[in-house]
Amino acid sequence: MPEKSSIRLRRPVSAITAYDYPSARLAEEAGFQVLLVGDSLGMVVAGNPDTTSVTLEHIKYHTSMVARAAKKALVVADFPINTYRDPEEAVESARQLIDAGAGAVKLEGGFGQVEKIRAICSEDICVMGHLGMLPQRVREEGGYKKKGKTDQEADRLVEAALALESAGVFAIVLESVVAPVAKRITKELSVPTIGIGAGAGCDGQIRVLHDVIGAYPWFVPPFATVYGNVATEIKEALAGYKQEIEEAAID
Repeated sequence: MPEKSSIRLRRPVSAITAYDYPSARLAEEAGFQVLLVGDSLGMVVAGNPDTTSVTLEHIKYHTSMVARAAKKALVVADFPINTYRDPEEAVESARQLIDAGAGAVKLEGGFGQVEKIRAICSEDICVMGHLGMLPQRVREEGGYKKKGKTDQEADRLVEAALALESAGVFAIVLESVVAPVAKRITKELSVPTIGIGAGAGCDGQIRVLHDVIGAYPWFVPPFATVYGNVATEIKEALAGYKQEIEEAAID
């Protein structure tokens, strides 16, 4: 059995994605416990339709920026797709992300990831799990689908969560898991669950920064509450600057 993770998150866990120095510093100053350098940057930063274009070099680069701003918050770096296909590759990728400034790494998946998690933990690198809807599998699953709708699927998710906990994860993200099942998983585990589109019964929540602040108006997930209107503010600021240029040219 791996040693218990040295990371202890306090409940309720506040987590947000961050992809660069300014966003990380602002989230740090707002008091968030966890800053996730998510492969969601492939969508909200790079403009791709899903996360599968993101590489390890991308995550390392963005992790270095976020780590520069984080003084108290835990920086967690996502494993991109095809960077943890076996335990050896997972360990090597984890080392690179830690070297880039991450305090922990996150991977997607259940039973098939247990040996990889054990291998990473054996190197004294802390791991966050991720169950439910797995964005890296969106193409093979044909879209973003809610998980845990049947009793069999719900039981499987609970069993997978317990397996990840036994392997050594310090927390598990539950994405798009039906709320009663997410609550059931939370009660079964001693490590915290962090929900995204999984109801209020988790030990904490995580959201994509751009969804929270209204910086990506072209698509907002149905479970996300928008608390700002950054896109409109930027447009108005740019319009004001453009007007200044045009008026100066006339003069």
